[in-house]
Amino acid sequence: MTRLFLGLLAVLLVFPLGSLSAHELRPSVVEMREVESDQYTLDWKVTLSAGSAGMLASRLEPVIPDNCSIKGEIVQRIQSAALMGRASIACEGDPAGGQFGLSELLGKSDAIARFVPIDAPTQSFRLTADNPAAVIASEPSPFGVLADYFVIGAEHIIFGWDHLLFVIALVLLVRSPWPVVKAATAFTIAHSITLVATILGFSGLPGRPVEALIALSIVFLAVEVALVLHDPDRQTLTRRFPWAVAFAFGLIHGFGFAGALAEIGLPQTQLAAALFAFNIGVEAGQLLVIALTMIILTTLGRASENTQGLALKTSTYAIGAIGSFWLIERIIG
Repeated sequence: MTRLFLGLLAVLLVFPLGSLSAHELRPSVVEMREVESDQYTLDWKVTLSAGSAGMLASRLEPVIPDNCSIKGEIVQRIQSAALMGRASIACEGDPAGGQFGLSELLGKSDAIARFVPIDAPTQSFRLTADNPAAVIASEPSPFGVLADYFVIGAEHIIFGWDHLLFVIALVLLVRSPWPVVKAATAFTIAHSITLVATILGFSGLPGRPVEALIALSIVFLAVEVALVLHDPDRQTLTRRFPWAVAFAFGLIHGFGFAGALAEIGLPQTQLAAALFAFNIGVEAGQLLVIALTMIILTTLGRASENTQGLALKTSTYAIGAIGSFWLIERIIG
């Protein structure tokens, strides 16, 4: 039983040690944009893992509709851990019904694809390793953007280690389900404010200080959890005002979300829908993480005090160590 508890906690908390340099989940992006009648550009940005750049670039090819052809050379370059590419395309008539995208995506990475005509709404699609190309619709679905950006929002919590560890640390500190949900909702409201304000151009902070402050928020909660484990009656700031602390740090995390979305891109004709779906997805991802963490804590509560103490201390110190590493890396990096 002890191995089960520690195994679950290792998967949930210590696995990120293998991805210490990964701040955010940043999907790849493919965009087919009409620049003049029947003339398009196909641009792509594929997120790379270590050692994959040359292998991917040598075999990746653009996918275009059957009634279109590539003009000139395909240009590709590696920049900021991503493969950037562009192709000029000429089409004979409407490309609706045809496919656009890439011949493959790297590993299990996903991509956002956008078809941007001059005189029609933008179409948004989600590409996967199994389906790396999308079919252009003659009449775009109004729900496509909602579904795609909902998934992106949920993944930013579930696979975005910064925000994941913050939520887990918050649960370890507050423990009670309803106060944790209220604090997580305050976190969502706060980051929604700064996210929307930044996307609309009303505010913004440089990326490096934001990333450092996000790491600091993780360290702050980890220290508070450690203090409470040492003295269960201790009333730390977050234990007294969980929603207020979550709201304050949520404002900072919102700038991080905005930076990630700026790289992914947003459909300008459906901006409100994309932002709404993204924020709802973040809240759904948070509630899932909270539920899983609470289940583990409830199960752990049936174990011996020694097992409980060992598991909680291991989790807390792992979170604190990862947050401290990120903080130092982002200050001096």
